[in-house]
Amino acid sequence: MTQKSILGKSKLVAFVPVTDPVKARAFYEGVLELRLVADEKPFALVFDANGTMLRVILVSEHHSAPFTMLGWEVESIEATVKRLQLAGVEFLRYAGLNDNDPLGIWRSPSGVRIAWFHDPDGNVLSLTQF
Repeated sequence: MTQKSILGKSKLVAFVPVTDPVKARAFYEGVLELRLVADEKPFALVFDANGTMLRVILVSEHHSAPFTMLGWEVESIEATVKRLQLAGVEFLRYAGLNDNDPLGIWRSPSGVRIAWFHDPDGNVLSLTQF
C-alpha cells in the first residue's frame, strides 16, 4: 500500500529574518538579483528565488545562527563567487575547511563544493556546486 504525500507535492516557502528592510532589499534584490514580488510593510519583503517564495521577514531583534540559513545550487561556483565578490560580497573562511582556497570554496569528501557568505544581518548563506 502506498502512502499519500502530506507535503511532498506542496511548494516550499523559505524564511530569513532581518532587522533592516532597506539593507535587506538592497542585498537580496540588488546584489543577489532576486526578483522582488511584494513589499509587505512592515512584515516582510517577498522575493521569487527561482520559483521558491523567499519571505525576508522583518524582526525587531535578531541573533544570527552559526549555520547556513539559505543556500543556492549553482552551475559554476567559481564564476558565481567571483561575480558576488565584484558586487562587494565577502566569503567566509573556516579553519581547516576552506581557509587555503583562494576563493574560499570548500571541497567536501564527496566532491561537493561549497562557499559561504553573510547577508547584511549576519545570516549565513551558501553556494553549492554538486
